[in-house]
Amino acid sequence: MVSVCELTKKSQVCLWRDLTVQDLDVLQKTNHIEEFHRTLSQILGIEGSVSEWHAPILLDLFYYTWRFCQRCRFSKEQTSCLFSIVKDTHSACAGCAVGNPDDCFRHFQELLRCHAVHRPPFSVNLFTQQQIEHISGYFLNTYFRHFKLYKYVFTPQVRLDLDISYNSIPEPGIRRDQDMFDA
Repeated sequence: MVSVCELTKKSQVCLWRDLTVQDLDVLQKTNHIEEFHRTLSQILGIEGSVSEWHAPILLDLFYYTWRFCQRCRFSKEQTSCLFSIVKDTHSACAGCAVGNPDDCFRHFQELLRCHAVHRPPFSVNLFTQQQIEHISGYFLNTYFRHFKLYKYVFTPQVRLDLDISYNSIPEPGIRRDQDMFDA
C-alpha cells in the first residue's frame, strides 16, 4: 500500500493497471449495483483482501466512480485510468495515520496531471483540461468532502501505551510514615 507520508516518488501511468478491456466489458453488462459489486469484487479480489465491513464501502466508492465515468462518456482507457487513480489515491490516503487531506488531494492532482500531458514514458495525454477540471470538481465534492469518514474507517488506529517509572521517586500508592505525619 502506497502511503502519502512517503509520496516523493514520481507519479506513474495508471492505464490498464487495475481494469482490463475484458473487465470493463464484463462490468458494462451488469444490470444493478449488487451485481456490479459482486463482479468487481471478483475482478479485484476484494473479498479476501479487506475486512468484511470495508468491502462494501470500497465497492460503493468504485461503483460511483464507474457511474461518473459513464455519465461523462469516458472511453474505456479513461475509465480504467480514472478507476486506478481513485484506487491509488484511496490506498495512499488510508496508508498513512496522519490526517492529510491536502497531501492526498495533491497526490490525486499529480496523478491526474500525469494523464493530461503527452510525455512518454512519464505521462500520457488521456484527459483534456476540461475533463481534468470536471474530475477534480467531482472528487472534491464526493471523496474529499467525506475524507474524514474514509480516513476514520480505513486508517488503522495508532495506539500508544506509555508506562513511565522513576527510580528515585516512590510510587504514589506507597507513603512513608514520616509523610503521613507531615500532612
